[in-house]
This record gives sequence, structure tokens and C-alpha cells, in this order.
Amino acid sequence: MKIWRWVFVGLFCTAFLLRIDAVELRRRQPTERISGSAGDVLEDDPVGRLKVFVYELPSKYNKKILQKDQRCLTHMFAAETFMHRFLLSSPVRTLNPEEADWFYTPVYTTCDLTPNGLPLPFKSPRMMRSAIQLISSNWPYWNRTEGADHFFLVPHDFGACFHYQEEKAIERGILPLLQRATLVQTFGQRNHVCLKEGSITIPPYAPPQKMQTHLIPEKTPRSIFVYFRGLFYDVGNDPEGGYYARGARAAVWENFKDNPLFDISTEHPTTYYEDMQRAVFCLCPLGWAPWSPRLVEAVIFGCIPVIIADDIVLPFADAIPWEEIGVYVDEKDVPNLDTILTSIPPEVILRKQRLLANPSMKQAMLFPQPAQSGDAFHQVLNGLARKLPHDRSIYLKRGEKILNWTAGPVGDLKPW
Repeated sequence: MKIWRWVFVGLFCTAFLLRIDAVELRRRQPTERISGSAGDVLEDDPVGRLKVFVYELPSKYNKKILQKDQRCLTHMFAAETFMHRFLLSSPVRTLNPEEADWFYTPVYTTCDLTPNGLPLPFKSPRMMRSAIQLISSNWPYWNRTEGADHFFLVPHDFGACFHYQEEKAIERGILPLLQRATLVQTFGQRNHVCLKEGSITIPPYAPPQKMQTHLIPEKTPRSIFVYFRGLFYDVGNDPEGGYYARGARAAVWENFKDNPLFDISTEHPTTYYEDMQRAVFCLCPLGWAPWSPRLVEAVIFGCIPVIIADDIVLPFADAIPWEEIGVYVDEKDVPNLDTILTSIPPEVILRKQRLLANPSMKQAMLFPQPAQSGDAFHQVLNGLARKLPHDRSIYLKRGEKILNWTAGPVGDLKPW
């Protein structure tokens, strides 16, 4: 008990000093601009730098699917729906495909939901193949590059591998017909078969209006040191344990469930968003996939994200300096999480908080309706613009074919 008494005394003193310093900093400089190229890239304006042609597909690929289930507008995979809406009215859209830099195919592959709201990926490959067959038959643009100047939103757990279990996703691999296209996806992990080179990693969708209604006064003290709400075990899908989150979440619970510095639980209170705004650190561990909406929520609410997901590729990593605003902890080091976090100097914590308070940082993580300058929609376009001009090598010679239309699991080849 003496040890914990000293921990509490030290924590109290540190919190007290942090609060004094924070007040002084608010008077002088409430936020801090991101320095160097990262900040400049984050504030780029894509208008005038690229033109996008949006294929007009039969409504069965998008609008009719959405009409059947409006939950597709609120779940964490909803970026595919809102990106389509944004592009239809965006100034980067061109109605003349001959002048387009990029081609976009609006297919809602995550809008086939289970009763509890999770997307079923099993029809997605057939749906995507069907859409590609359609555009390749009715327009000449796919065939001249086999998709190398096309981009697709694939916000599934493991992107265009189209499965929610990693082993099955790896076994499937990326849909063969998408091998040359640019994929815009939430999944990002280095050296993984489900992340191809050149992909653009985006944040999962989090409802901006809902989060806005839960904002509390900025000067509210951050009295919670470490905060997390979510599963530690997934008994239903991982009864033996150790596979879910590669054991990282279980290690958090087993090591810190009784630690007073850690406010962690499986319960999801109505004050969840408010609690994040009262916390210094918010844990963002991997689950079945390395990404989750907690990362977005942490940034929006100014809670320093503690990223526990080895080799993760974070959203817009060429524009957002994640090393400066977050804390990376290797999965093997989770048992030392308390020592790692309490060892961070107060001035480092304060600087991370000032960077997180920068409005451009928060804006880049959201898909608001209507779109706003610097938001996630614009960051996607910035990512596409930075890939221009296309190298001439993407254009195929007459009669040349690279993609194998009959590759992949037999079930994917069935008509949709």
C-alpha cells in the first residue's frame, strides 16, 4: 500500500503542476501549428490539382443498398457512402472522362449488415467484380490501364481482402482485379498482404455531429490518467484466448485492472465521450484489425492516443505527425505500460496536447456533412493529387493484359 500511496502523491503533484502550466500555456498559445512539411501537406487544397470522373452505376451498387439499411450511414465503415456523396458535388469532379486524372467507382461493399450492424464481406468480391466488369464493358478507361488510374474505397476490416478474420483475409489476399488500382482503406499494416503499395489509409468514420454534442468546456481538468472502454477478450470468436488482439488487450486487463492510474472497463457508459475529454491518455489497442474509431475519438477530444498495434499504418501518415501527437507502445511492452506513460515528461505531454488542439488536426480525421476545408475528404484528394502525374508506364500496349480475370476463390467468380 505504501507504494500506491507514493504513486498517488506523485500523480497529484504532477497533475497539479500540469494544470498550472496548462493555464499559462492557454494564455500564451492554446494550440501549436505542425511544423515542417507535415503541416504544409495537411493544409493543402486539392482543388485545381486533380480532376475525378465518377462512374454512374446502376443503383443496385449503391443507392438501393443504402435504402435497405440506413445504418450504413452511421457505422464506422460509412466513409464509402459519404465519399460518393462528396465527389458528386465536389469542384474536382469532371463530367468529361477524357480530362480526368482519376476514375472513381461508387460501390457500397460494406452495406450488407448483420442484425447487430456488422458488415458481411462474403458478397463484396462478387459485387466489386460485377462493377468492374460493367465499367470495363461500357467505358474504355479501365481497359487502357486495367485500373491503374482508378481508386476504390474498401473500408472493410482488412480492406480488399474482404474478410473480417485475419487468417481468412490473408488466405484470400487482395481481390485480383484490384491489384493495379489505388485502394483507399481503413486497414493499414506494414508488410501485410492486405495493404498494397500506394494505398491511402484513412480514418474510420465517426459521426461528427454526435461528437460535437458531447463537447465539454476546454478548461475541464484531465483528472483521468489512462482511459479505455472495450473488449479485452472475445470469448465468442476466440474461446481459448490469445488470438484476439494478439493478446495485447488481455495483457492490459491482466496487468492493470487494479491499477488506480488506469480507468479501464468493458462497460460503455453514456459519458464515454466526456470521459475521454477528462483523460490524459486514451488506449488505442488493436482488436481483430489494427485500427478502430478510438483513434479518431482520441484526436477529436484531445486525449493523447496510445497506439498499441505493431506495424500499423495510421491515417494520412504523410500529413499527420503521429509520432508527435501520440505514443507508440509495442505489443510485447504492454506489461510495462504504466512505467512507459508515467515516465513521459510533463512538457512532452503538454506539447502533444497543444498539437492535438490544432483544429486542422481534428478536421483531417472527420467526414463532415457538408464537407469542410481540410477534412478527411480533402485529405483523400490530396493523397491522390500527390500521386500525379501518372507515369506513362501505367498505360498498356495494344492487346496487352496483366490482370487475370479468373483468379481467386471459385465463389468469387459467381455472378452477383
